[in-house]
Amino acid sequence: MDTQARYESARNIYKRIGVDVDAAIDELENISISMHCWQGDDVTGFDYDGPLTGGIQTTGNYPGKARTPQELMDDIDKALSLIPGKHKINLHANYAIFEEGEFADRDALKPKHFAKWVTFAKERGLGLDFNPTLFSHENANGLTLSNPDEEIRTFWVRHAQACIRISEYFATELGVPCFMNIWIPDGFKDIPADRIGPRLRFKKSLDEILAIDYDKAKVYVGVESKVFGIGYEAYTVGSSEFSLLYVKENGLVPLMDNGHYHPTEVVSDKISTIFAFFDHLALHVTRPMRWDSDHVVRFDDETREIAKELIVNDALGKTFLSLDYFDASINRVAAWVLGMRNLQKALLAALLLPNNEYKKLQDSESFTELLVKQEEVKTYPIGDVWAYFCEKHDMPATEVWLDIVKQYESDVLSKRI
Repeated sequence: MDTQARYESARNIYKRIGVDVDAAIDELENISISMHCWQGDDVTGFDYDGPLTGGIQTTGNYPGKARTPQELMDDIDKALSLIPGKHKINLHANYAIFEEGEFADRDALKPKHFAKWVTFAKERGLGLDFNPTLFSHENANGLTLSNPDEEIRTFWVRHAQACIRISEYFATELGVPCFMNIWIPDGFKDIPADRIGPRLRFKKSLDEILAIDYDKAKVYVGVESKVFGIGYEAYTVGSSEFSLLYVKENGLVPLMDNGHYHPTEVVSDKISTIFAFFDHLALHVTRPMRWDSDHVVRFDDETREIAKELIVNDALGKTFLSLDYFDASINRVAAWVLGMRNLQKALLAALLLPNNEYKKLQDSESFTELLVKQEEVKTYPIGDVWAYFCEKHDMPATEVWLDIVKQYESDVLSKRI
């Protein structure tokens, strides 16, 4: 049976439970995911020759890491050629591209240092998102935006202000709103003597960052929390409570990374709470393995549940959806493709659920029927719908895409020494 025939069969099967497969495909077509550039070079960037710092770590030494802006762009192109749909690229500030002999420290970054990224995005019809880089820098060996050293603290304030201006440049040039996320690696390894001092300084820094004039219809600013990191296991300045309260008070966007919570917490359960109080949400979808280990996203229960919550809450148009992981133990291009496609599959699976019927069953306390139907739909032919979606974009639907990545590894990646 060919792909079209399988799709017609699947459409009839889903129709029997009240699901319009054509509408699901149309909606999936319009979901843009922001693909994180830092998977391609292990978060190294182009402005700093030193170790990765800030409570994060990349493990593995698989050959073929991108070493230059052009190599990174080439690898992104190869990944996007195997990911259906139109998406965005998520940049960190340490991916500034300087002309030969030029350098600007992070507090002096300007839009011109990202002009090549804008050209890259324009030529491919992509949007750009952005992140200040408050790690891997001589001023990031301790606290950053919460530092008691005023010189260091204001250095990072200027950096984040510069990033807002760059974000506005992205949005203006590309005609797509830019989401800019602020995350700090500030905290202590052991029990702190003063918990409130660093948080008050962080609050002051955020106030100063946001005091600059910018177009809030073009730039959406978010604050990301974290529960702990390497080197600050006991206390983080930007805790979940701090971040949520600050963004609520200041009209910003909460960002939730599903690796940044206690192992017994799940982001899927938090999404409905966010939309009870906020107009927008930003997500970093990753896969924690016992902690914030940033494994490649799988088509697993939590990824599917996150996607389902976005659909059930009618939140797709209100959510900035990004990936955030970095695995140097496997082919980096394959890691991008697999994670992006798995999140798309999770979204498709959610779109193929009779969610309104499920709500009615819950409200009528028909829990037996609800459980049975939720379980039986898991073996419905989502694969046939996914295959049709991929074929529409002239892309392989199955693991055949890995053969293309392997050829790219042989032709290109293996020659990077």
